[in-house]
Amino acid sequence: MSAPISNVRPKPDRVITDIVDYVTKYKITSKLAYETARNCLIDTLGCGLEALTFPACTKLMGPIVPGTVVPNGAKVPGTQFQLDPVQAAFNIGCMIRWLDFNDTWLAAEWGHPSDNLGGILAMADWLSRGAVAAGKKPLTMKAVLTGMIKAHEIQGCIALQNSFNKVGLDHVLLVKVASTAVVAEMLGLTRDEIINAVSLAWVDGQSLRTYRHAPNTGSRKSWAAGDATSRAVRLALMAKTGEMGYPSALTAKTWGFYDVSFGGKPFAFERPYGSYVMENVLFKISFPAEFHSQTAVEAAMTIHAQLKKAGKSTDDIKHITIRTHEACIRIIDKKGPLYNPADRDHCVQYMIAIPLLYGRLVATDYENDVAADPRIDALRARMNCVEDKQFTKDYHDPKKRSIASGLTVEFKDGTKLKEVLVEYPIGHKRRRKEGIPLLEEKFKRNLARRFPEKQQQAILDVSLDQSRLEALPVSEYVDLYVI
Repeated sequence: MSAPISNVRPKPDRVITDIVDYVTKYKITSKLAYETARNCLIDTLGCGLEALTFPACTKLMGPIVPGTVVPNGAKVPGTQFQLDPVQAAFNIGCMIRWLDFNDTWLAAEWGHPSDNLGGILAMADWLSRGAVAAGKKPLTMKAVLTGMIKAHEIQGCIALQNSFNKVGLDHVLLVKVASTAVVAEMLGLTRDEIINAVSLAWVDGQSLRTYRHAPNTGSRKSWAAGDATSRAVRLALMAKTGEMGYPSALTAKTWGFYDVSFGGKPFAFERPYGSYVMENVLFKISFPAEFHSQTAVEAAMTIHAQLKKAGKSTDDIKHITIRTHEACIRIIDKKGPLYNPADRDHCVQYMIAIPLLYGRLVATDYENDVAADPRIDALRARMNCVEDKQFTKDYHDPKKRSIASGLTVEFKDGTKLKEVLVEYPIGHKRRRKEGIPLLEEKFKRNLARRFPEKQQQAILDVSLDQSRLEALPVSEYVDLYVI
């Protein structure tokens, strides 16, 4: 018989304690990180405001029990809801992710670190309103920005060399882990309690990626992050009550995360936690589209203008070659019928066809009425993706992090256009000077969707001023977004 497994309780896994020590001890000193976090905040909230114009999103919003209002609860921007922090986190997380228009991080794993704002803002607002009611000092928005920087860092640094998608798991598990650590620290938990909370996040069964891929692509991908960040708030609150943790949640032989879900491999790390991820995060500025398609869509917009100048139309196109990186092909190279908006915004051919036809790509272009245009599928059928090994290498290169795509159009008359190549999308760090003014314009457009002019200006006045925003109590900032 084999020897029995020792029941001696081990010390907490190093991966877990590194996360906890980072959120409790590390001081963010980077001016660039805080400036980028402010831009990330306004962009993320703006994405949520745009999502509130879509009934498919708003039907999921509000309290579990209709009509419930929580005294001193967290408020949901752009609505009149005031909820418990768990449900508020789901609401905020759902709206900011719905249109696939918030920030992105690309590495061995990809994801959207601003998804964590759902839990961070809900927790900070709830704590601030409770403090004010008790005659104490509320948290300021600098605490929210700090929490964002740290959540970005945890999610992004784990993603650098560890591919969860290759074992079929969705990237929102990193949202849950990062949010749990950050909101637990906000709650004032002890080091041991935060360790317990983070271990609970790893012990959870994790979401399968099937809802992002053919043949099951669907709307869960738009609320999965809200689900993850709200779960994080729940786990942190449970840990606060003294609920026990599981110190070897990752490394336990047979039953730990590594053996059950990661092929027995421990995580690898490229760098220690700091503020690298926020400083280098990718913004989706121009197009509400899966990020691996952003450069292809930008190239398609250029080609649309070239077609008009040459007096040609999409009817003249024989074939389009999409030269791109491996991750783009694995995730969004899709043939056959597309059944819903979530299916379409994860199809690179669809996202190229729309700008070629219309000279635009906006959120409503994924809806059924636009997708009914038979020219779209006719164009899709004439496209082919080809991997460029150098593009794939540059995608993983920490000094480049490019997302390159090149489009070559061949016409039925035998002529062709010179390839249009875009290596870095407008939201890349290398294009910040060009991108931030456009990001601010995007925020202004999204404010105008929901608020009267005076309220828009009040939000802008503080949101575009770094020092004023950092000093403002969280509850006062969120109140600016109440309709």
